[in-house]
Amino acid sequence: MARPVTIYTLQWGDLPFETVCEKAREFGYDGVEIGLPNHMDVRNTDPAYYRGIKDIIEKNGLKLFTISTHIVGQAVCDNIDERHKSILPEHIWGDGDPEGVRQRAAEELIRTGHAAKALGINTVVGFTGSSIWHLLYSFPPVTKEMIDKGYEDFARRFTPIMDVYKELGVKFALEVHPTEIAFDTFSAKRTLEAINYHPSFGFNYDPSHLAYQGVDYVDFIYQFPERIYHVHMKDVYWSDTPKQIGVFGGYSTFGDPHRYWNFRSMGHGKVQFGEIIRALNWIGYTGPLSVEWEDSAMDRSQGAIESCKFVKDIDFDTSAMAFDASF
Repeated sequence: MARPVTIYTLQWGDLPFETVCEKAREFGYDGVEIGLPNHMDVRNTDPAYYRGIKDIIEKNGLKLFTISTHIVGQAVCDNIDERHKSILPEHIWGDGDPEGVRQRAAEELIRTGHAAKALGINTVVGFTGSSIWHLLYSFPPVTKEMIDKGYEDFARRFTPIMDVYKELGVKFALEVHPTEIAFDTFSAKRTLEAINYHPSFGFNYDPSHLAYQGVDYVDFIYQFPERIYHVHMKDVYWSDTPKQIGVFGGYSTFGDPHRYWNFRSMGHGKVQFGEIIRALNWIGYTGPLSVEWEDSAMDRSQGAIESCKFVKDIDFDTSAMAFDASF
């Protein structure tokens, strides 16, 4: 049976949730991945509130498999500054005191786990932030102790959250991504070690963030077969020739054609999704394939429609027998 194809709602965060669900149905999707904080308030503990969300989803013939908290999750471990004020809800930002912001973000992440349980789902996708991302390029020289402190900080902040998730029967899937505590295969392994392979902590697999860095994005799946809790389908293009703006982005905006790489709508980039499907089949992943649509040069509705069809066409079941078994 083909995996369900869902769409992440945050790229439609300017629209009411019910409108997004109507569009998802019209576009041909099987379900939605609810983007927080735009489309749900996890501070609400009224069971009727969550029944209302499920009613909207079911009314449109859709299913829900996960909710995502990238924006708030980013603030749990980050070095907080005015960038965060522009994206965080007011109740998380508060007076802007960095440690206060981190603490409130952690509390919100716990509330998100409770919200997932109230909705009857077992996966929360999100970011962690990182206190050491700014140390990525090792000059002036960065010591081992400085990096160690970053992973210790992550473990100290996230272990209590994951303990609550374990009690709730919910898993947290970190989207491996630049600016997070895990951004490639090597740092993902170190992240698991730092959190002592907590059973509630794993990964949201998104090939786009690995591909433009030059990381083997298919091998990543084989490296973490039991930790792929959710999958984002997102394409990216990178140049075969030198460009004015390199892999670090050169302070440019997404979509600038002078960049070495840009996110693209499904099928318009260079990610080899056929190999990804084979790898997901190999590890036995049966969860949703969720389109996180990001393409600054394309109309989002057209992109969403194309992406849904692309994913459904590219997905295939694994064989129940060896090809030569009938010889």
